[in-house]
Amino acid sequence: MVADTATVVTGPSVLSVLRQVPAGELELDAVVREGVTATDWLVAGATFAGFVVAAMVLRRVIERLVRRTDPEGAIARFAARMVRNLVILVGLLYALTALGVQIGPLVGALGVTGIAIAFAVTAILENVFASAMLKTRRPIRVGDQVWTNERSGTVTEINFRAVVIESFDGERVFIPSSMVMDDVIVNHTATPTRRTVLAVGVAYGSDLHRAQDVLLEAVGGVDGVLPGPAPQAWVTTFGESSIDFDVRFWTASDIATVFRVRSGVAMAIKDTFDREGIEIPFPQRVVTMVPDESADPS
Repeated sequence: MVADTATVVTGPSVLSVLRQVPAGELELDAVVREGVTATDWLVAGATFAGFVVAAMVLRRVIERLVRRTDPEGAIARFAARMVRNLVILVGLLYALTALGVQIGPLVGALGVTGIAIAFAVTAILENVFASAMLKTRRPIRVGDQVWTNERSGTVTEINFRAVVIESFDGERVFIPSSMVMDDVIVNHTATPTRRTVLAVGVAYGSDLHRAQDVLLEAVGGVDGVLPGPAPQAWVTTFGESSIDFDVRFWTASDIATVFRVRSGVAMAIKDTFDREGIEIPFPQRVVTMVPDESADPS
């Protein structure tokens, strides 16, 4: 038998064995490792192929399920790929087992290597998991105007490494996702409206009731100030040079509207105060000269 001739040869040259096999009668087990048959290869191949098919099906199912809560699709794609790769890895291990490969030492070596790699890519993994949390919990979304890590602007992208913000000065700022999760996040546009406070001082000789009425009249006539909640003006402080009011009013929450309306309110208050004769005092000091009694009067 050809197969018997091949299996008893233990010399260093495989070519010498192949030369003894008549052309057209070469069998698969003549060139494979001793103890591994063609059936073993077929079983291993079928097992691996089955796991690959299952991985592809699971990837599609998981991606569709996760997309229901992840409209952007980034988390869905990431989760689906992770499951796919894990299933393929398990299939590979089963296929190697069918071929008689000792999995224990291989798994141990992979474990040690995995620990070393994990230490080397800790920062990357932190950003990946932080990005996943940002995408699932959604404290911010693309298009939101936020303040975080001493930066403010509009969120343009949330990827698996960083949150990309376009500042109000036109700069693109990349903040690592882990830093965003660990820091305070102020989402200015999470709600449709926002309150603004403007400090206004009047002279000590002013009629405060009249000043309050004038403030409310001025603020209520500015375009962009919302009628509800209604504007307010409250005395807050007796300052060094003035009695201070906090003027509070509500606008749309986007930064452009806040800046525009705040400027309009300030100009309207100044114009109305000038017309009504209410003084906005500038900082001043009253200095009293005390005569030196020890000085010679002559």
